[in-house]
Amino acid sequence: MANQEDLAKPPSSLQSFLEDLHCKYKPLQNGAVANYIPELAKVDPDSFSICIVTVDGEVYEVGDSQQLFTIQSISKVFVYGLALEDHGRDYILTRVGVEPTGDAFNAIILDEQSKRPYNPMVNAGAIATTSLIKGSGATERLNRMLDMFRRYIGRDVFVDISVFTSERTTGHRNRAMAHLMLNFGMIDEPIDTALDLYFQQCAVMVNCHDLAVMAATLANKGVNPMTKEQAVNSRYVKDILSVMYTCGMYNFAGEWAYKVGIPAKSGISGGIIAVVPDKMGIAVFSPRLDARGNSVRGVKVCEELSQHLGLHLFECARLVKSQE
Repeated sequence: MANQEDLAKPPSSLQSFLEDLHCKYKPLQNGAVANYIPELAKVDPDSFSICIVTVDGEVYEVGDSQQLFTIQSISKVFVYGLALEDHGRDYILTRVGVEPTGDAFNAIILDEQSKRPYNPMVNAGAIATTSLIKGSGATERLNRMLDMFRRYIGRDVFVDISVFTSERTTGHRNRAMAHLMLNFGMIDEPIDTALDLYFQQCAVMVNCHDLAVMAATLANKGVNPMTKEQAVNSRYVKDILSVMYTCGMYNFAGEWAYKVGIPAKSGISGGIIAVVPDKMGIAVFSPRLDARGNSVRGVKVCEELSQHLGLHLFECARLVKSQE
């Protein structure tokens, strides 16, 4: 059972715990690297890093936290925030729902009644969300998206052209989703413009440290704790975190909420981010995935961090209540 001492680990203790976790799970070889996007299959399957950034800007990391990889589906979280800023909550809800699906992230399904994609964390919903990003043309929309990532990370980012091209060439399933949504008026033509921007957002290059800063920015009400820049309007942070909590881990979301209990998002390149509101952002990178598309080591690390530090949202609420 967590206690208040667990929630206030001294820096040396937290760093030591991360190092212990890294040593414990480094030998774990379960899972396989994603290979349906050819460029992703080339990654080193043994890569492994963990990083925590607090809302005060303190950094604790282990492993090669500077190794670059493509952000993939973790991008959905932040592009959803940009779409909310562009159009507001009510309009976005007419195009994309907020319900968990229980299905795979790439399922070609829409809500039977509303014809909307179920949520912005699965591929169909993310494509619809991306199609709503404002701009006078493809270049302006891309530049707005890249500048949004810059605010979250604190440095300029770029798109890996080889991964973008690989995703564009093999993305037939995503095209099928786009055509289905076009049929029901959930996205507008031309769909290739929306798909290209979606493939580009997934191919943005980041590292584990970047992801932890991005997660910490959400934990800090949308303010980057390193640069102090407002990355997203604070009024939309609760929308982003709510959808992350219920839908961010695909068809593992329920078990994640039960065991780990904090908003999170995974990507098929092997990244996971988790947000502890008002406290910290957590990031893990390890490319071996389970059957649901989540990093095997990443899930294990987050489970142990939550248990050891008492991070589960309802555990934290109980502890705070007991102090009143």
